[in-house]
Amino acid sequence: MKKYSEMSPEELEAEKELLRKEYVAWQAKGLKLDMSRGKPSVEQLNLSMPLFDILDGKSLMKCMNGVETRNYGQLEGIVEAQHLMAEIMDCQPEQVIVCGNSSLNIMFDTVARGYMFGFDGCTPWCKLERVKWLCPVPGYDRHFAITQHFGFDMINIPMNEDGPDMDVVEGLVAADDTIKGIWCVPKYSNPQGIVYSDEVVRRMANLKPAAKDFRVFWDNAYAVHHLYKEKSKILNILHECEEADNPNLVFEFASTSKITFAGGGIAAIACNHNNREELKKTLTVQTIGFDKINMLRHARYFQDVESVSKHMERHAKILRPKFELVIKTMEEDLTGPGCGSWISPKGGYFITFEAPKGTATRIVDLAAEAGVKLTPAGAPFPYHMDPGDSIIRFAPSLPPIEELEEAAKIFTVCARIAYLEKLILAKAE
Repeated sequence: MKKYSEMSPEELEAEKELLRKEYVAWQAKGLKLDMSRGKPSVEQLNLSMPLFDILDGKSLMKCMNGVETRNYGQLEGIVEAQHLMAEIMDCQPEQVIVCGNSSLNIMFDTVARGYMFGFDGCTPWCKLERVKWLCPVPGYDRHFAITQHFGFDMINIPMNEDGPDMDVVEGLVAADDTIKGIWCVPKYSNPQGIVYSDEVVRRMANLKPAAKDFRVFWDNAYAVHHLYKEKSKILNILHECEEADNPNLVFEFASTSKITFAGGGIAAIACNHNNREELKKTLTVQTIGFDKINMLRHARYFQDVESVSKHMERHAKILRPKFELVIKTMEEDLTGPGCGSWISPKGGYFITFEAPKGTATRIVDLAAEAGVKLTPAGAPFPYHMDPGDSIIRFAPSLPPIEELEEAAKIFTVCARIAYLEKLILAKAE
């Protein structure tokens, strides 16, 4: 097919008219399809239903070390859960605090501790005139929502094929002591699916921040979320920080929300001894202990990381055809016209589409009018401001594959219409 950029004004108008007819036909179907968030499908959630059979009224409710899960205490989480989350996070059990059901909640609380009480004996961030935060983009909108909520200035950091642009990161943190942190999703990043290279991880661990209380927020959300048998690996950031004589630099986070039940799993933070002791000072006031019964349920269901891996292979079997369907549809419908680009992720929950500049908002609006709800344009950027108005996050996990097929076709029709409109306008000028 001839690329749209090579077409005459007459050819562009003719192509647009054909696509408008197809678009109107989709509108007439009255569809209501939601691709806006990375929610597990019902089929995926059903995989974890045996969790409810692990404990009953006759179960032994004590842990391996004799701790009674039905009572108060054990602030750091039960030993079995610490071991399970340590295996998932590739760290040591003694570095782990198992909390409630949400890693996002732990991240919010950790930022709040820096804000209210400070880290490492430094001035609490709330008492500073200005606090800045580094945000690799495109990135996770809920990360950015946290730092925006606390009033921090967020600085965009470009993402390369192997992770954040470390030349930029190193230069900024070394020169500015008002920069207090950076968000990172190191494996199958949200939304691009990028895996941080060994070099990026080592350079992150070797940062020399001007601020003593600078912290790397290492959200290892997709640690075991592979789509294929070939499993991407990343270096152990906590180990690399120890090797770099930077032991206080990192807080690592993970949960089982997309392993078992979204919002009904267990979540953890991992860090070195000094950071853990500092966190525990406020945790002991905040809670007498998290839900140890849910921890016990998960730890007995998943005996070790190998059983987690087998469980995630069943997830991948459901997810993989959905990702491949969307990628195939984009390749068939958008490659010929030269309309945008995308990454084929090897894991995680999202596909990132990079539309021609200035068309992302129009594509999202067109899709909504045809019954497909997408993540708002600009969401993968701080303040929802995409400088190029080009990035769209596509979440294929939730709908049945039949609905996903319809949504993908509508999406590509909208992408082509928006690009045609832009080219027609440009040629008219």
